[in-house]
Amino acid sequence: MLHLVATPIGNLKDITLRALETLYSVNAILCEDTRKTASLLRHFQKPGQIMPELISFYEENELSRIPEVINRLKVGQDLALVTNAGTPTVSDPGFKLVRECWRERLKVIPVPGPSSLITALSVSGLPTDKFLFLGFLPNKSAQRVKLFNEVNESLRHVSSTVIFFESPFRLPKSLLDLKSVFDDIEIVVARELTKIFEEIKKEKISVFLENYSKKPPKGELVVLFNEKHY
Repeated sequence: MLHLVATPIGNLKDITLRALETLYSVNAILCEDTRKTASLLRHFQKPGQIMPELISFYEENELSRIPEVINRLKVGQDLALVTNAGTPTVSDPGFKLVRECWRERLKVIPVPGPSSLITALSVSGLPTDKFLFLGFLPNKSAQRVKLFNEVNESLRHVSSTVIFFESPFRLPKSLLDLKSVFDDIEIVVARELTKIFEEIKKEKISVFLENYSKKPPKGELVVLFNEKHY
């Protein structure tokens, strides 16, 4: 069977006992980055504990890896899938593999744990009963504006908190595009969640833009807003 194992998004203490038990019991682990997974395993490795086989499994090679993985699952091997941080398949590799497992009637077991999406939502102070997750935004401004316009239209029918990921390099431009569609609304920016420099701020878009013009953003970022709650 295939185990989808969530790993820490920053603080290593957020690993679960079940996750560690699973990772050290499977035949092999599919890793977005084998070096990062090896470092995580070494941190928790007990004396005499054998390091499992690590197999690279990332967005660019996912399709070519799937037949091999399916074959191993069919002969009864237990495999785990991890990404660099957080829950597999959520804006990370794995969806296509899980879809193929369903087609082949192979069992997929979730081993839940950290998720920057849910972590940011829980602490945002925004409504949590309904949310719309956009993942990472498109690279081009025109595509982002188009997406925001579509989101704006959908929110007229179902009021939701909107969440997206963004890189620090593109965040100021994306916020400008967001402002062009939703005006100068209040947003929440969660940065470096669970890490030493964790920072969660709620301000109007214009305030963030002014601050970023003086000091560019750094780290991993989650942006949230709800136009009816600011």
